[in-house]
Amino acid sequence: MAPEPEGPGGAAPPPAEPRRGRDESAEERADRMWADLLQELRVAQTGVQILFGVLFIAVFQPAFTDLGDTDRALYVTAVVLGAASAGSLIGPVSLHRMVAGRRIKPQTVVLAARMARTGLLLLAVTTVLTLLMLLRVALDDTLAAWLAGAVGVWLFTLWFVLPLWARRHYTNRE
Repeated sequence: MAPEPEGPGGAAPPPAEPRRGRDESAEERADRMWADLLQELRVAQTGVQILFGVLFIAVFQPAFTDLGDTDRALYVTAVVLGAASAGSLIGPVSLHRMVAGRRIKPQTVVLAARMARTGLLLLAVTTVLTLLMLLRVALDDTLAAWLAGAVGVWLFTLWFVLPLWARRHYTNRE
């Protein structure tokens, strides 16, 4: 039987820590994370398409001409932010096309994930503004603001607070 290798100072080496996570190279991890991100973007883009479609249709309705300045400002802001959200959520596809084959997939995944987070934030704001605009037509302005604000808090909690909490809470646990 071969003697055990000695660590520094002649002591036995510390026991190897068990591996956590997947056994994959940086490139394999980037490929997996890219595939995950694309699936997430497909879900988010469906929401953007539906919301953006509602906004596009609204301007062609006869009642649109009766909107006041505040509601028109809400509408314009929601449309502009909706377009920015769509751009942020579609941006990773363009990024990938422009850098494909350059051997920078890990960096591409990081940049694309940032675009996706930005797109989700813009989508949340667009959703709240659209809801506020619609509720102002149906309800008292104060109640509309409270309801839209509550939905905004709910979306922010689900889309940002809970994921950040989960990342912090579960990342360092065995």
